[in-house]
Amino acid sequence: MNQQAVLSSDAQKVTQVKHWNDRLFSFRVTRPASLRFRSGEFTMIGLPDDTTKPLKRAYSIASPSWDDELEFYSIKVSDGPLTSRLQKIKVGDDIIVQPKPVGTLVLDALLPGKRLYMFATGTGVAPFASLIRDPDLYERFDQIILTHTCRQVEELGYSQALINALPDDPLIGELSQKKIRYYPTITQEEFTPQGRITQLIESGQLFRDLDVSSINPDTDRVMICGSMGLNKDMKAICEGFGLVEGSNSRPGTFVMEKAFVD
Repeated sequence: MNQQAVLSSDAQKVTQVKHWNDRLFSFRVTRPASLRFRSGEFTMIGLPDDTTKPLKRAYSIASPSWDDELEFYSIKVSDGPLTSRLQKIKVGDDIIVQPKPVGTLVLDALLPGKRLYMFATGTGVAPFASLIRDPDLYERFDQIILTHTCRQVEELGYSQALINALPDDPLIGELSQKKIRYYPTITQEEFTPQGRITQLIESGQLFRDLDVSSINPDTDRVMICGSMGLNKDMKAICEGFGLVEGSNSRPGTFVMEKAFVD
């Protein structure tokens, strides 16, 4: 089986690669003509090789649904089956993109509300990078609060650049300035605020810092994307506030992405 045979119609070209540090990078690829997705969904991507079934992994699409290209945000794992190779891609290389996106971090899985919290850790900010550039988000909510928890300050580079670019966005620039708030936290370096987002919620510091009331199931909605530990802890916190987990078939007051946990 030669490589050309493996590429098929799912192969797309890398158009941009940015290395944020020695552990994180983002890249953009051409978009399959048949791919339709809702902002916040993920798809399977991989690299062509000499086998009939190239290794694929689930990656959130970080670009909004209207974008002509697809953006992805990834960690670098030196011995990772896919990321050890993926981190070496260059503009012009081929990426396999499966044109069948799915996921629960979509607006359709939430009941209508006034304020939306997006709780992300590490590369879990990717689906929110898609959502906060989608005009539909600003039509559905009066306020959006994006929290991003990382170990070190340099790991905030992607989300900081994303937030800084929003005012110049031709579709949602003015709306984003009025409606979105960014709340980064760090766990392993001195930073204000410092600590896991779960601790900052439980202590009430998050709400004091933002000068907002505690989470109210009548008005507030929550989206979560991170590790299995974060999912478990945040699920308990959300249910403690009286929120109910939603899905595509039955919208609720909070949702979380389970595709990336170990």
